[in-house]
Amino acid sequence: MSKSRVTLADVARRAGVHPTTVSVALRDSPRLPEKTRTRLKRLAREMGYVPDHGARALAGYRRDLNAPKSLIPIGYVTNWNSRWGWKEVTAHPEFFEGVCERAAELGLSVEHFWMREPGLTHGRLSQILDARGITGIIFASHVREIDEELRFAWERFSAVKIDYFPHHPELATVTNDQLNTIRVAMRQAMAAGYRRIGFVMDDGWDITVDRLWSAGFVWEQQALESSLRIAPYMFPQPEPLSDWILANRPELIISRAEFVLPTLKAMGLKVPRDIAFVDVFLEDHSGQLAGVRQNHRTVGAAAVEILSSQIRHNIRGVPTIPIRTLIEGTWMDGKSLPRRSRD
Repeated sequence: MSKSRVTLADVARRAGVHPTTVSVALRDSPRLPEKTRTRLKRLAREMGYVPDHGARALAGYRRDLNAPKSLIPIGYVTNWNSRWGWKEVTAHPEFFEGVCERAAELGLSVEHFWMREPGLTHGRLSQILDARGITGIIFASHVREIDEELRFAWERFSAVKIDYFPHHPELATVTNDQLNTIRVAMRQAMAAGYRRIGFVMDDGWDITVDRLWSAGFVWEQQALESSLRIAPYMFPQPEPLSDWILANRPELIISRAEFVLPTLKAMGLKVPRDIAFVDVFLEDHSGQLAGVRQNHRTVGAAAVEILSSQIRHNIRGVPTIPIRTLIEGTWMDGKSLPRRSRD
């Protein structure tokens, strides 16, 4: 029996995207970010995908008949320390990639605007967007140090926000469900037999998610005896992380790998022989680390879907009742969290 042919749908399923996105990437269309095109083309080659030229011709004919004459532009507005600084940090580049991928599927084009352009005010940016025929805006990558109210001509725009900042006005919001992320990590740790569980997080990151990290951790600690509860280590603080580990003797630490693993190595502690570890920003796909893989691209895709619906239904302005959409992470087992037998 001959081996079944690898299809666009097979590649899309493996990549976690829509088949249209794979098709656009294989045509090397600038509608998708270069990083996304490269990733999908490499995956297609690895899976042995071979184009069906007959099907491609038929699809092209149908696309020519039904495709809109031009893409609908939407604005992607950031307020980072530099124009592209948000591309160098965790999550934010993937938010943007998810936005661009889903926008391409929905017939939308994405234009980036940086709010710290010299002389650019909220009112001036409203005028620029309006002049370019942009009626839909995604606000993303706003630093927490500037929690300044957005003063746009809201009657002209549909709008969605990714993450919590700025807090005003209260727009439709899409973000990672970080409260659930830390609760899942705690429950998995306790189910594996751990009781002295430590949590290490950047205090600024906790502020960025409206303290949901520490809230979820303390919430799940209530299932433990009070003598086993360890206060979170939120850095920066005067006490070195190594001293906190020695003083509290956690059996397991929940954190981000780069926040903790270098310190454990410097202390001569091995994972999981000496201490277990759960990564709540899991990027290691080798199976060595257990943790939660954050679905950042899905956050971006969901933001575009909500904005597209608002545009289609001519929903503009600040909502009377804002809606928040939370995207859950995916738990991944790993060797850093072995089951522990308790006598």
